[in-house]
Amino acid sequence: MITRHAAWFRAVAIAEAVSWTGLLIGMLFKYVLSDNEIGVQIFGPIHGGIFIAYVITVLAVRGPLRWSWPVTLAALAAGIPPLFTWFFEIWAVRTGRIDVGGETAVPSQTSVNSTAA
Repeated sequence: MITRHAAWFRAVAIAEAVSWTGLLIGMLFKYVLSDNEIGVQIFGPIHGGIFIAYVITVLAVRGPLRWSWPVTLAALAAGIPPLFTWFFEIWAVRTGRIDVGGETAVPSQTSVNSTAA
């Protein structure tokens, strides 16, 4: 079962990536395609608010999820480049830093009957 902290982190990380995408599309229209600022005016504040929520969420869940400071700093740094919060969330699930389904996403050892190398 996914923990409440992990679910909250995953939701905010994905929302941050989606808001970045909206802002990037808005900037594409503003600076490249049409000189229309509406996308930036809408997604700029949305992304700013979700980014602040992401930083607060990372700091709030690091203890319950037992993240080391290097993992925490990587999560915070992931908020800066576009879409990296989504990539961090995928990495965190695969490496067992976010527990999904009650077991780690990547087994620590291969079983006897496993076909994995």
